[in-house]
Amino acid sequence: MSAQPLERVSTVDALVAALRRDVLDGARPGGSRLRERELCDAYGVARHTLRAALRALAAEGIVRIEPNRGASVARLSPQDVRWLYELRAALELEAAHLALERHGGRLPASVHDAQRALERACAGPDPAWSAVADAHLDLHAALVAAAGSPRIAAAHATLAGEMRLFLLQLRPHATARGLAEEHAALLAALEGEGVAPLREHLRASAATLAP
Repeated sequence: MSAQPLERVSTVDALVAALRRDVLDGARPGGSRLRERELCDAYGVARHTLRAALRALAAEGIVRIEPNRGASVARLSPQDVRWLYELRAALELEAAHLALERHGGRLPASVHDAQRALERACAGPDPAWSAVADAHLDLHAALVAAAGSPRIAAAHATLAGEMRLFLLQLRPHATARGLAEEHAALLAALEGEGVAPLREHLRASAATLAP
């Protein structure tokens, strides 16, 4: 059997992952400045590498870059939260409807596998919130992917950064264990009642940050 080449991760990609993890684990709070010299020294990278990583994170919505002010960690305003809820509801409710319709009223194994991955990420006394955020995003992405609609999935993927920020800001109001239990109940409700429980799940979460 011939050797399979491994995917190479660029320095920029590695830096993006490290900065994203720092933000989601709370090491760099929302609104905090991201000073180029400090970050270049901390990560041992050149300024052009750092700027490329910051632009990538800005495209995700995790970082904001302002002329003459530099970069800072993004923070969702109440209005941002409401807008995010509206778009997620439009995409996820239709995706869930299609997924249930196309799989005989059930959700495929990929969605339940993603739920079990979320449970693993949430296990333990103090799980890394970045891992919880990634697993939460993967579960909702799996639900959308189950619809079999590439266009809906592509539109939903553009929300990844804001969804991670949303879960970070939700952290003071939630526990990892409670999050896993809530999503397990959500999947059961989707298969038993249709998409209405998903609308309530999204609405209630958004209302926590944007009453």
